[in-house]
Amino acid sequence: MAIRKIRLDGDDVLRKECKPIEKMTSRLATLIDDMYDTMYEANGVGLAAPQVGILKRLVVIDIGDGNPLTLINPVIIESDGEQEGEEGCLSLPGLQGTVIRPNHVVCKALNEDMEEFIVEGEGLLARAICHELDHLDGVLYKDRTLDGLYSVEAPKED
Repeated sequence: MAIRKIRLDGDDVLRKECKPIEKMTSRLATLIDDMYDTMYEANGVGLAAPQVGILKRLVVIDIGDGNPLTLINPVIIESDGEQEGEEGCLSLPGLQGTVIRPNHVVCKALNEDMEEFIVEGEGLLARAICHELDHLDGVLYKDRTLDGLYSVEAPKED
């Protein structure tokens, strides 16, 4: 397993539409492991394949509830409600913005065994699913902010 380079805003790969995954391969399994390692190393809650330069429909999410999610070819099939909140992104370090997202989503995807499953998310999980799936279509959260981006000052150490 390895830490991969996270692509930053301005990299063309972040604006491209990703291709569906047809089958599980050893390379894909390694990519999934690497994406989790990279996400955890960067203290993120989600990471999409284009953020590590791979144009495949794959995201990993871990909101800290003990249930990390690997979503292959994910599609939101239902959403409702509304939540307004702050978002950041590993591809836009040091920045945040206010984004309105659904408060509840139902997502259909394949797992690592290429078996279809459904995941329902509310609150933070719904936000993370929407944010990461946007990446698969070349959309960044900054495209959806209400008032643009602002800098997040790092906490000062005593």
